Amino acid sequence: MKQDILKQLQQDRADKRPVVLATFLNSGEQRLLYLQGKKGLKDLDPRIGEAARAALLEDKPRTIDTEQGPLFLNVFNPPLRLVLVGAVHIAQALVPMAQFTGYEVVVIDPRSAFGSVERFPGVTLSNDWPDEAMEQLKPDLRTAVVTLTHDPKIDDPALIAALTSDVFYIGALGSRKTHGARLERLRAAGIPEHEFARIHGPVGLAIGAKSPAEIAISILAQMTAALRQPAPREAAAGTVTAAA
Repeated sequence: MKQDILKQLQQDRADKRPVVLATFLNSGEQRLLYLQGKKGLKDLDPRIGEAARAALLEDKPRTIDTEQGPLFLNVFNPPLRLVLVGAVHIAQALVPMAQFTGYEVVVIDPRSAFGSVERFPGVTLSNDWPDEAMEQLKPDLRTAVVTLTHDPKIDDPALIAALTSDVFYIGALGSRKTHGARLERLRAAGIPEHEFARIHGPVGLAIGAKSPAEIAISILAQMTAALRQPAPREAAAGTVTAAA
């Protein structure tokens, strides 16, 4: 591996940036491929881009045939992240479940009485307003965002930030009536109509959940389905670009 590629790969891993290391097995030539934006490089074979995107989303390396011979796509994904907006009882139940399944969890709540170390020991907490916190966190395709407060001043900025990112899952607590009012506010904020389908609201699988723990289970199950069995629209999100 060339020194410049190794250095960039280490930087990508430090920055928690999803990247695929593409190696032509016959020649040993290597390139770093990224899932980002909507502009691809002209010299990148679309079939390679499709395979690299699938490898990133499935979190599995693969080998494909190309005109230059077999190409090995090795995936370097950052850890899964769950951003919870609202330090409520459901969050207290969901945090350990998500951690057990491999998520790095961040709880955002500007209300310090809720988002406290006493209520969430050993968890990354942010008492910033969600728009500020999300700007710092830079959510990506390995991130799930769930809003739980019912307070538009807290939930809506987080949803707007999530909808303008590549997160793989967005969930919002609330009834269908509450969700309808939420969509009206997002529409007024300039969010395109087609983006609304990305929001799972009411959040969680319809399993008749009642208690905070049961609701947490339904949310984590729905997150898992979105991650492992993405819908066509979700699977197609993003375009692979190659490092120059």
